[in-house]
Amino acid sequence: MHKILITGADGFVGQYLMPLLQAAFAEADILAPHRRTLDVTDAGATAAFIENLQPDACIHLAGVAAVDDARQAPERAWAVNFHGALNMGAALATHAPQCRMIFVSSAECYGASFKTGIALDETALLAPLNLYAATKAAAEMALGAMTSEGLRMLRLRPFNHTGPGQREAFVVPAFAGQIARIEAGLTAPQIAVGALTPERDFLDVRDVCAAYVLALKKFDFLPNNSVFNIASGIGVRIGDVLETLLEQARCPIGIVADPLRLRGVEIASAVGDASLAHRALGWVPQYELGATLLSVLQAARQMVHGASS
Repeated sequence: MHKILITGADGFVGQYLMPLLQAAFAEADILAPHRRTLDVTDAGATAAFIENLQPDACIHLAGVAAVDDARQAPERAWAVNFHGALNMGAALATHAPQCRMIFVSSAECYGASFKTGIALDETALLAPLNLYAATKAAAEMALGAMTSEGLRMLRLRPFNHTGPGQREAFVVPAFAGQIARIEAGLTAPQIAVGALTPERDFLDVRDVCAAYVLALKKFDFLPNNSVFNIASGIGVRIGDVLETLLEQARCPIGIVADPLRLRGVEIASAVGDASLAHRALGWVPQYELGATLLSVLQAARQMVHGASS
């Protein structure tokens, strides 16, 4: 591979993925255009960009990534997550049919299927329960149909992942940011929380990026339109994540419920079975969750210190 394109590389995951790709494909140019250079919501511009670039691989990260962001701007979410993905798929199939596309979907697509209470594998029905998940599931189905018309693609469904640099639209950095501001004396010593009883399947962002790299390495040996869960297989209570972070706090902190942080529909347990990724990609998570959580808290402290100095 000579040219590897990453859409949405200026986001949280992209900063971790780029160096891993460069290490794995040392001879390749890793191309990460800014969204002003490549606007995936513009079908014509996307087609022209791909026709000119002729990438050998494309990891499609570009998207409205948070459930609340999608809820607050539904038209934008559909434009980017659905139409943007279709524009990229169509451009690749038409103008760069040799290109390998990795579409980064989301475990949120399983939605109501999690009500079974078991760790879901890739055969579970997609049953989205929020707008973000609906945009991703719809894109998956449409791109999957394109594979019968020449698109070369793998679909990956990562579960919750976190690390330093993630926005507070996500639960771990939301907790960490509040703790850091409390420690700095910027807010009252109370942390606002939503539901703490649900279990989620958490991963370090570096493990997720490693899966993307392995998928690209193995791409030519896998059936077209294959789907892989990227998951730890372990459910962790949101309350236990909070407790782990509070144990590292430098001052006593109380907990208060915030109704604005509650979702309309809350799944009790959302855990994935990534056996297929283990077998087909040779992927196994390497990072321990406790260390990952501490790294997010440390990053939040540095952010607060930098902002207040």
